[in-house]
Amino acid sequence: MLDYRLDAEHEALRATVAEFARDVVAPRIAEYYERDEFPYDIVDQMGKMGLFGLPFPEEYGGMGGDYFALCLVLEELARVDSSVAITLEAGVGLGAMPVYRFGSEEQKREWLPRLCRGELLGAFGLTEPGGGSDAGATRTTARLDGDEWVIDGSKAFITNSGTDITGLVTVTAVTGTTDDGRKEISAIVVPSGTPGFTVGQRYSKVGWNASDTRELSFTDCRVPAANLLGERGRGYAYFLQILDEGRIAIAALATGLAQGCVDESVKYARQRTAFGNAIGSYQAIQFKIADMETRAQTSRLAYYRAAELMLRGEPFKREAAIAKLHSSECAVTNAREATQVHGGYGFMNEFPVARMWRDAKILEIGEGTSEVQRMLVARDLGLR
Repeated sequence: MLDYRLDAEHEALRATVAEFARDVVAPRIAEYYERDEFPYDIVDQMGKMGLFGLPFPEEYGGMGGDYFALCLVLEELARVDSSVAITLEAGVGLGAMPVYRFGSEEQKREWLPRLCRGELLGAFGLTEPGGGSDAGATRTTARLDGDEWVIDGSKAFITNSGTDITGLVTVTAVTGTTDDGRKEISAIVVPSGTPGFTVGQRYSKVGWNASDTRELSFTDCRVPAANLLGERGRGYAYFLQILDEGRIAIAALATGLAQGCVDESVKYARQRTAFGNAIGSYQAIQFKIADMETRAQTSRLAYYRAAELMLRGEPFKREAAIAKLHSSECAVTNAREATQVHGGYGFMNEFPVARMWRDAKILEIGEGTSEVQRMLVARDLGLR
């Protein structure tokens, strides 16, 4: 019998993070957001709570939890703010997870304890300025010169790549040609501060303004040959796996945003009066919010299902794509409808729904566009 009730451990974690989001993040994040400033103190508290180490074994400094625990945390954070949620998601799923999944024992020992404590952030250097969804069109190159990799190229839209606590970026680069003439793509760890590795200015973004996103460039950037992550030529396959897992996490984040829109709309509809009554007493508003809640609930079920399959060790690519597709589009719709419920106040940055509206759209783009998710689902159905 299916039972999606949380066990005691997961529920305790969810409740703890919900309280943190409500009492610590909510009162302060708007100031960071409007100043376009990274919230180091909030991230530090998240690290001390063990959130960056949730899905990693204790032997590497982690909390010994599972990936579903991370998803629950992301949902609760995103109910209040997506900037802190994406900082955690990228730090864990894109920064630390490749090292854990594919790194050598030495690399794990070197990087994971500090990443798990949130003392360092890791980043994932996949997307390139001319690449977008075509990650296989990688132009960044890495050649062996003695016992060093020499990296040249650039990356775009890289989260957590330029903070004061960023420790490494794992970069995909063309390291040769395969027997059938295709690009051989490998993954290489580049520590922050390496000569030849330049971090650009923070982008001026529509949303996620309290998170760090930058363009990176590499010019004759040299790192030890031992910084190769996993096997040479397996970098593209590694990051496809990381993206499959990450889509579940983004679905959880999108679900949180969708639910946060419901929370704020219910609160506002009870307080705001028009024509002598609270606007929540009118069916026009009731039905709008009921539809928003329906979207949030179905999004949650979708990512729960994908996470369940992943933790069982069963194929989950299609379910992850469905969860990411459905929840991101629901988040965009809920953000638009929540703004409508708030009327003119929904267009004012002092109201959380304005921030949610600005944050929602990127969820249909990052970690695989909605079009890519539809393509993955269709392919899995045998439509090639």
